[in-house]
Amino acid sequence: MSVATDPQPPARTEPPASPDGGRRRVVAMTVWGIAFVAGWLGIGLPTDPAYAFVWIWAATIAWNSSRPWRSHLRFARDWVPVVLLLAVYNLSRGFADNGATPHAYELIVADRVMFGWLTGGEVPTVWLQEHLYRPEVHWWDVAVSWVYFSHFVVALAAAAVLWLRDRGRWAAFMRRWGFLCATGLVTYFLYPAAPPWWAAQNGLLEEVARISTRGWKAFGMHGAGNLLNAGQIASNPVAAMPSLHTAFALFVVLFFLRQTRRRWWPLLLAYPLAMTFTLVYSGEHYVIDVLVGWAYVGMAFLVVGLAERWWAARKARRAPAEPDGEAEPTDPPAGAEPPSIPAAR
Repeated sequence: MSVATDPQPPARTEPPASPDGGRRRVVAMTVWGIAFVAGWLGIGLPTDPAYAFVWIWAATIAWNSSRPWRSHLRFARDWVPVVLLLAVYNLSRGFADNGATPHAYELIVADRVMFGWLTGGEVPTVWLQEHLYRPEVHWWDVAVSWVYFSHFVVALAAAAVLWLRDRGRWAAFMRRWGFLCATGLVTYFLYPAAPPWWAAQNGLLEEVARISTRGWKAFGMHGAGNLLNAGQIASNPVAAMPSLHTAFALFVVLFFLRQTRRRWWPLLLAYPLAMTFTLVYSGEHYVIDVLVGWAYVGMAFLVVGLAERWWAARKARRAPAEPDGEAEPTDPPAGAEPPSIPAAR
């Protein structure tokens, strides 16, 4: 049985050693960092997919500034479809409610059933804000704002690193991530659900403040969340089930977990747990939203993994069959005269 192989060796993904000892990279990344901070303070943190892509692309150019421009243009070529899909995803979420009344009561009941014994019958969001939320900003509010912001850049940054180091794993990452986004979007249309802050505004819960961006005010960075706040105002308030914020956090961690030493696992797994606390405390999601988001991550790995194995098996079955379609020349039997060729006239 023959095995089809790629005759070309894999291209090197690591840049050649810099003759200047890396000074050019340090200078380029310093310039990028200064520009990023200036844009962050003047415009806001990059929470829009297109804006985040610009900064990530600029970071890859600064990191590998010695590479030819065609390498940087290949990055844009591969990523533009991804950014467009994310932009369409963000826009389409806004139409998920279709004017219908969103689901809220059953989510409240689910959280009370699961955690009411611990919170005195309250949903976890109300209980956490009763114990932690104060008019003045505390250190945990700062941590919450940064963890919440990380949702918009961590997956993209991880994918950018994969693109630079291993295009095959980048493609596998994107297939699973795209499936996760698509299934989440379909659910938003089929089951529009409102977050706790919406339920409080409509009299279904006690007062709940939406406080995911207030932490930056502690440092006087009032413009840091400008884009995020504008996006929250324009976004669909009934796209809460499942929570893709926590799904993205768990997805990135699980994708890299097997290649990470076990001693670092607790630190990595703390990230989706921190995101869960952030979303519940800030009034953005119920715990049931988080649990369903985690289930969607498992479904993404399972379904896409099965599809990849099916496709690989299909290619393996077809590979040895392809040469059979051609009649290969055979040697004539011993003693037989070779076939005569008519003379040209």
